[in-house]
Amino acid sequence: MSIVQQIKQFTSLAVKSLYNYDLPAEEVLINATKPEFEGDYTIVLFSLLKPLKKSPDTLGNELGNYFTQQYASFFSGFNIIKGFLNVTIANEYWLQFIHSSYHHTDFGVQPGNGEKVMVEYSSPNTNKPLHLGHLRNNFLGWSIAEILKANGYDVVKTCIVNDRGIHICKSMIAWQLFANGATPASTHTKGDHFVGDYYVKFNDEYKKQIEELIAGGISKDEAEKEAPIMKATQQMLIDWEAGKPDVIELWKTMNGWVYEGFNETYKQIGSDFAKTYYESDTYLLGKDLVESGLQKKVFFQKEDGSVWIDLTADGLDEKLVRRKDGTSVYITQDIGLAELKQKEFNAQQSIYVVGDEQNYHFKVLKLICEKLQLPSAEGIYHLSYGMVELPTGKMKSREGTVVDADDLVEEMIHIAKQKTEELGKVKDFSDDELKELYHTIGLGALKFFLLRVDPKKKMIFNPEESIDFHGFTGPFIQYTHARIKSILRKNTESFAAGHKQDSTPLLPLEKQLSIQLEVFPSIIAEAAAEHNPSTLAIYVFNLAKIFNSFYNEHSISNAETENKKILRLQLAQLTANVLKTGMHLLGIKVPERM
Repeated sequence: MSIVQQIKQFTSLAVKSLYNYDLPAEEVLINATKPEFEGDYTIVLFSLLKPLKKSPDTLGNELGNYFTQQYASFFSGFNIIKGFLNVTIANEYWLQFIHSSYHHTDFGVQPGNGEKVMVEYSSPNTNKPLHLGHLRNNFLGWSIAEILKANGYDVVKTCIVNDRGIHICKSMIAWQLFANGATPASTHTKGDHFVGDYYVKFNDEYKKQIEELIAGGISKDEAEKEAPIMKATQQMLIDWEAGKPDVIELWKTMNGWVYEGFNETYKQIGSDFAKTYYESDTYLLGKDLVESGLQKKVFFQKEDGSVWIDLTADGLDEKLVRRKDGTSVYITQDIGLAELKQKEFNAQQSIYVVGDEQNYHFKVLKLICEKLQLPSAEGIYHLSYGMVELPTGKMKSREGTVVDADDLVEEMIHIAKQKTEELGKVKDFSDDELKELYHTIGLGALKFFLLRVDPKKKMIFNPEESIDFHGFTGPFIQYTHARIKSILRKNTESFAAGHKQDSTPLLPLEKQLSIQLEVFPSIIAEAAAEHNPSTLAIYVFNLAKIFNSFYNEHSISNAETENKKILRLQLAQLTANVLKTGMHLLGIKVPERM
């Protein structure tokens, strides 16, 4: 039980004992005491004044005295300021906390709770490589999955690949027209980049043909429909759906090139999936649910044969679920896939990590599943996030102005190399160690920068800013971890000797560091409940800052006594463990030395 939970429990018991009043522990409001006041935690008394008919000072004094008498090993003092009861936690409590926690490398991680959660992320298209937007998606999805795992959930990571449709046929047509049989191997190009180049070529040619048709005297709308390359693409989609062998063969070949490229990128950025779904396998799902919905009168049919759902009573509008020609739309496929996932994994929650431009789509998906009374409905959760832009503005894949994930990762590794060499502290590293270090720092900077912002907010990514060794960045935390490991290596003999722990009162920065470390399990729980890794990113940054302040003020190797040295080494060890776990939950490695 965390210290805050214990204070809530003690407050509830004290109120019952003193006033015979039932106060649920969860209703007790606790804050960290403001730095200008004495105390560690503050109990807010205002909600109790009226029912207990007490003045703030009287209530505060009665509770404070009860605490220090009944729970003397926990509370060592109190003071009251304008309706707030500030309590000081006993020195022995902190010493016991440090001593019992420092050797647990998994401090903060909870045992299994028996509940299953699915997290779907990445969702790439097979007509282009992963880009900067996909990176935010992958890092968010992976991190949330790990944070939930650390809270005791059984987590299944999944991905849906958009491997069919008109956009895929655009790359295929362009390859037929312009490639002359070229392949990724013959051009020494990564497969997903190779196919993505033909998607851009399609759009260049399409624009050119539209301009030629307009010059010939037809309207822009007409030109967009009549452009030969677009007509050929539409025919290819019809042929694909009909299973035409040569089209299917080309589709499989080009998708195969893309998957090889994706796998390389996923390996580089540390993304993995327990199950990958393909739209080509799932796009017919949901058709039987439309029939079932018509029978249940959840859906209605219009005169032209199309099927809809009326969501106006829910504050939305009418939504198409089947076209008049009988073909399904995206929402139909998603309903079917939600049901399939539920049957396969029976998860209590299904989290979709998808950009905020799909907010409406997921509201509709959840509502339809609820109205169809599908078991999957209740657990549907859309982890919506804002777009990532560069200092230069938005990116557009069809115009080839997107920042490829691979290029960005390479740039980050290069910047990490530059910055590290400027500091000049890696002379005794081998070439392989340096390569690993630059990758760890570069990727860590990228992940931390993209995860430190609340997912709901749009953000601008600045590579140079993200890799500052002194700012609100991944490298600052990585450097702090490496610094602690260096201290511990230099003091292994003292640690091994295991002197009796110092029992003198903790100094202010020793206590501040202890308080920050103690809340780590609660921070993991909060990040999971809010589906927000930025909570964790802010926490580990603040922990690193507090440790650096503590270390700059108090020597560890030359502590006042040998017992004080052991205490500080234990604090340092626990800080290193928490930084490592916290950064792992963000998908970031921390080096042993830098």
